[in-house]
Amino acid sequence: MRQVKNRTLRVLLTAMVGVLWSAGAAAQIVSAKATGGFDEVKDSLVLAVQSRGLKIDHTAHIGDMLERTGRDVGAANRVYGKAEAIQFCSAVVSRKMMERKAANIAFCPYVIALYTLPGDRNTVHVVYRKNLPEVDVLLAGIVKEAIE
Repeated sequence: MRQVKNRTLRVLLTAMVGVLWSAGAAAQIVSAKATGGFDEVKDSLVLAVQSRGLKIDHTAHIGDMLERTGRDVGAANRVYGKAEAIQFCSAVVSRKMMERKAANIAFCPYVIALYTLPGDRNTVHVVYRKNLPEVDVLLAGIVKEAIE
């Protein structure tokens, strides 16, 4: 009987942590919207990154991956119209935050994602995770420039 109570308690605690984690994670996402085509907004985003002297290291084609693997994992619904994430870093901002605390390496590289939804291809959502204040200022400026 005691084992059943302990197991139940562990399951409840795990569930509570999961709920709190997901609520905290959702609160850490900054979102903006742009009207127009996906490719146009992506080009503006890339130019906004490059105009700061930053180099994009990688573009993740998340929407394509989900489309390609959907059947394999038993998914029936399409999540995105288009979805990509660009990754980059700033030597100046990163160095400052990592000199302050070496573990801040976890915030690099920076990622800004953009996506459309299947039912609304003319609204492009641009999102990023909140980081440290210096990074947030940089990312907010890039997104603002890209969607204006």
